[in-house]
Amino acid sequence: MGEGGRSPGEGWRVLVIGYGNPGRLDDGLGPAFASELEQAGLPGVTVEADYQLAVEDARALADHDVVVFVDASLTAPEPFSFRRIEAKPEAHFSSHIVEPEGVLALARELFGARTEAYVLGIRGYVFDEFGETISEQGRANLAAALAFLERVIRAGSFGEAAREQKEQSVPDSTPSDEDGPCTTGST
Repeated sequence: MGEGGRSPGEGWRVLVIGYGNPGRLDDGLGPAFASELEQAGLPGVTVEADYQLAVEDARALADHDVVVFVDASLTAPEPFSFRRIEAKPEAHFSSHIVEPEGVLALARELFGARTEAYVLGIRGYVFDEFGETISEQGRANLAAALAFLERVIRAGSFGEAAREQKEQSVPDSTPSDEDGPCTTGST
């Protein structure tokens, strides 16, 4: 039985948004993840991919019970990090960068969304060059993250998975922003 008393097959509406720049090597881990997850054809799962998050994503988010934002991370532990996030209204929005917490805040403010939100940060290594390939290490991390999220979706255990990840993290690590989305500025 998943969280909220529902088993995964009982109407879970899950949105997975993979974002990043596929032309910047490992920065393309988010869109690559989205492409591979979409091929799995999981029931109740909507998959989107883009270069960056936008304020328009708030509308799509509001139509789902759970959203998972997937991006490359420069500092996540190998192979990935997974954590729950809370809405955080942005002091400003630009057409260039909107953080997952800001999209969640907009969805709540504008559409009354009660969506649970998580960030899956896939550890990447090569960002400073141009090319549409993912490093060998990045690809291995992508495969591990994909297997992990497929398992979580099928079990409907998002919160439990985030708690387990938090417990496995090193106690002396820096704040949770460190293992969040990629901050290369190229997305």
